[in-house]
Amino acid sequence: MADTHRIQFDPVNIEMEVGEDEKILDAAFRQGIHLMHGCREGQCSACKSYVLEGEIQMERYSTFACNDAEVEEGYVLLCRAHAFSDCTIELLNFDEDELLNGVEIQNVTTRIAAIKPVTRDIVSLRLQAVDPPTYEFKPGQYADLMIPGSDDHRSFSMATTQSTPGEVEFLIKKYPGGRFSALLDDGLAVDDEILLTGPYGSFTIKEGHVLPMVCIGGGAGMAPILSLLRHMTETGNTRAVRFYYGARTAADLFYLDEITELGKQLNGFEFVACLSESMDAAPEAAGVTVEQGNVTDVVERREAEIHRSEVYLCGPPPMVDAALALLDASNVPHDQVFYDKFTSPATE
Repeated sequence: MADTHRIQFDPVNIEMEVGEDEKILDAAFRQGIHLMHGCREGQCSACKSYVLEGEIQMERYSTFACNDAEVEEGYVLLCRAHAFSDCTIELLNFDEDELLNGVEIQNVTTRIAAIKPVTRDIVSLRLQAVDPPTYEFKPGQYADLMIPGSDDHRSFSMATTQSTPGEVEFLIKKYPGGRFSALLDDGLAVDDEILLTGPYGSFTIKEGHVLPMVCIGGGAGMAPILSLLRHMTETGNTRAVRFYYGARTAADLFYLDEITELGKQLNGFEFVACLSESMDAAPEAAGVTVEQGNVTDVVERREAEIHRSEVYLCGPPPMVDAALALLDASNVPHDQVFYDKFTSPATE
């Protein structure tokens, strides 16, 4: 049995235990401590922290998330870090309201209720919770779905809310040769079982915040934003929302009718479809604005006061990177930007 050590988190004065064989972030989840995180794969730096005292070693990680000079100085990525002594760690990013109020990680056996293409390369996957019969999460979060027949998983955002606690929808982009997404065409069927673990992520609406919201999405990044919009209508949230969605052509747009209906119940809502390749057959639906260009270019043109908003990002990593660069250049405070950047490799 692996040795166990104590972790003290500063400046929040929280303690926990961690085994040498588990990552510090996983140990926190196990004990109901909701530390800031994103990809959980050492790629995004959301969980970067500073070791004040103790011995920590990291598994493989990206030097873009934590470079060699930072590691030498004492910075670590908690999603890749193992403790080999009692440690004191300074949290660089944290939400005091979330730290001890996050939803507990659950392992849920689910049954496939439906598999439905919504575009040429995005599929709606609906899962019914079986054991336990419900799955608790906050709108905007994501889960790990196990690849049947393997010990590997892929991460996908929930598109639904707690209004359907026994059923959850995922919007999944198909990649050629993808280990999970390829099964949606051949390998998975209604009534098959899939193990779900979650929820993860900090892409959630913060209670008590009042700034207007600007949502920027692309591809399967529609899912968590749709979850937020559905939740806001269900709870009567009065914050103003503008939603920019990037796609290549009109054929890559979906759920426009539902977005329009949700928008009727939201304050100051505007949905802007940003088409990067072709304006042919652009939708003319009421409540939908269509503009030519990459989604970040359209946002830059239309959102001169974006620094006065909270910004929610979800989409392909290049889109998220471009949006973060735009927000930085626009002087948007970092604590007004929310995103979960997990990778979607071609081997998915």
